[in-house]
Amino acid sequence: MYEKILVPLDGSKLAECVLPHVETLAKDCKPKEIILFRVCESMSVLSDYPASMPESFEEHVDKMTVYSHQQCGLYLKDVEKQLKSAGITNVKLESRLGDPAAEIADYASKNEVDLIVMASHGRSGPSRWAYGSVADKVFRSTCVPVLMIKGPGCVVGV
Repeated sequence: MYEKILVPLDGSKLAECVLPHVETLAKDCKPKEIILFRVCESMSVLSDYPASMPESFEEHVDKMTVYSHQQCGLYLKDVEKQLKSAGITNVKLESRLGDPAAEIADYASKNEVDLIVMASHGRSGPSRWAYGSVADKVFRSTCVPVLMIKGPGCVVGV
């Protein structure tokens, strides 16, 4: 039923609370591919970049963007090792730069993903409005089913 499972991770312990669920899905559903996916932030523009720096602002942005992308990949490799130690070998790693919700939804639709498994703080009301919710934005911007796992310590109505 689920051939491709997309697992968005942001490097936090909250996001990683989905991994036991992913392991169970992998063992029970036997998907062809589990995609560990991370969206890293793009370089923010610095208005006061010193002219005395040895590289131009554009070169600096390019270098920092490559570095950020590499760090995303290293994190995903660590998570992949964890899954492999649990006997899950059909793992693919993908990382992007940009807006997390938009990138997750875009990847899912363009790559025929069957299920997105992701964590949520479980916030509602004013705190959800104040902090925003990537999980909620993904849920509302894709037709792909989303299995949302509430993180440990979730308090209803907070």
